[in-house]
Amino acid sequence: MSNKIAKYISISEEIINSIESGEYQPGEKVPSETEIISTYKVSNTTARKSLLEIELKGWAIRIKGKGTFVLNRSEDVHLTRTLGSIYTTREGFDEKLIMEGFKPRNVILEKEVINAGISAEISGHHYIIEGKVVRIHRLRYADDILMKDETRYISLTKCPKINMLESTKSFFAIYEQVYSLELEGIKQTLSTTIFNPDTTGNYFESAIPLPVFILDSAVFCKDGAVVEIEKSFYRGDKYKFSVISNPEI
Repeated sequence: MSNKIAKYISISEEIINSIESGEYQPGEKVPSETEIISTYKVSNTTARKSLLEIELKGWAIRIKGKGTFVLNRSEDVHLTRTLGSIYTTREGFDEKLIMEGFKPRNVILEKEVINAGISAEISGHHYIIEGKVVRIHRLRYADDILMKDETRYISLTKCPKINMLESTKSFFAIYEQVYSLELEGIKQTLSTTIFNPDTTGNYFESAIPLPVFILDSAVFCKDGAVVEIEKSFYRGDKYKFSVISNPEI
């Protein structure tokens, strides 16, 4: 009786080993069917069974039309987010969570139009959105855990009536696909603070002091105009951040 391991099993085990070693991080794609076929010289059936095996063993999730993504299996879940380029921030918060196996939920606390514009100092530079802006303050959940308290200021000059659109897509997708904006870059600063249970504006509902990341960012177009300014709080016990130096957009 042959003890030879089926090819699709050996391929799936090799990819799982790469996941365990950290080569593929939660939310990242594993090799596609086409890549498996090319790398291992196998049929599309074998490639498909390899990906299904990885999914059945709980290491990844397949999202139709997008690919197969590594699940976050850590009991003490820490989500990793990358700063430093528009490319890494194009994936929306909800989309990224779905790729990692979580159910996103958003609660809009405030949505208002500010006539006087807005300004912010980020990375030592002063950024201004002139004219009307819409301020959107929302709470963003992974399953039932509040992960991010987010406030965005968006130019209504660049994005007329964006406050009337349903924000099921990421705002980056809306800027580019709905308003045909050519995004040039993003500037971000990351700092930290502590939210105590009685801290004003603390929505994280922690009974003990909670470390919090503060992300300030400005997104600008090729013409130099700022389309968005963001100030968000991320719960520090659930996030890790990595930074790309000298990024390509």
